[in-house]
Amino acid sequence: MKIVMFYHSLVSDWNHGNAHFLRGVATEFIKRGHAVDIHEPENGWSISNLIATHGPEPVREFRARFPLLRSKSYNIGTLDLNRALEGADLVLVHEWNDPALVRRIGEHRSKTGGAYHLFFHDTHHRAVTAPQQMCQYDLSHYDGVLAYGDLLRQVYEKRRWAWRAWTWHEAADTNVFCMSRNCHFEGDVVWIGNWGDDERAAELREFLIEPVKSLRLRAKVFGVRYPQHALDMLRDAGISYGGWLPNYRVPEIFGRFRITLHVPRRPYVDLLPGIPTIRPFEAIAWTS
Repeated sequence: MKIVMFYHSLVSDWNHGNAHFLRGVATEFIKRGHAVDIHEPENGWSISNLIATHGPEPVREFRARFPLLRSKSYNIGTLDLNRALEGADLVLVHEWNDPALVRRIGEHRSKTGGAYHLFFHDTHHRAVTAPQQMCQYDLSHYDGVLAYGDLLRQVYEKRRWAWRAWTWHEAADTNVFCMSRNCHFEGDVVWIGNWGDDERAAELREFLIEPVKSLRLRAKVFGVRYPQHALDMLRDAGISYGGWLPNYRVPEIFGRFRITLHVPRRPYVDLLPGIPTIRPFEAIAWTS
């Protein structure tokens, strides 16, 4: 089967957690004998920020770590869908794509008489936090939506954005996250996550920063988009900051600390409860 996937980035996971799941799913497709084409926009904000802050070396390292995975960069103004979708059996279009591209792919499927199955893949909270943005997506020619939680699926059904929707939870890539043990620790607590528009600032203070400070634990934080006041809070609590960490190095970091913790963003807790995000799955897979 030929599977074509349109995602924001395969190569970069800089502030782009969807890359974790994409890499795992694409790897499994390939290992099962399917042909996989992955398209990502040239100069997307994730890859652009990654190269701007770390240079080209992370791209080279990604290619060495994931030899089966390759993506094709496109310019939305010149993208030839006839060529990109030639021979496709299944097409997956992620939610973090330009609405114009989402519409064009749907129209292409309609014009070709439904030559392939077409699904919209949503792994974000915008359907409940920014519904005016999601209304821009024309899914009229899609077979349906793959939503990463039941509540999100119900939003699509209730608002009639799509005529069918299914739940497809995120999961850990067990090619990367597999059982490992370490008896030599260099710290007590590690937190791996982005600051993220203050969506969990209070929770990070309550469940990470203040306990580490009061218990005098050895802790380290990895992630991006930490404003200066957040870095100041970490420093005041004696927490070291490691910056961006490629996801394929996370198992190695897990092994250096006694515990990790997960602090979900507030929209998921308040508006989409019960939707498990990928980081807890990765931690569980690493210890199982």
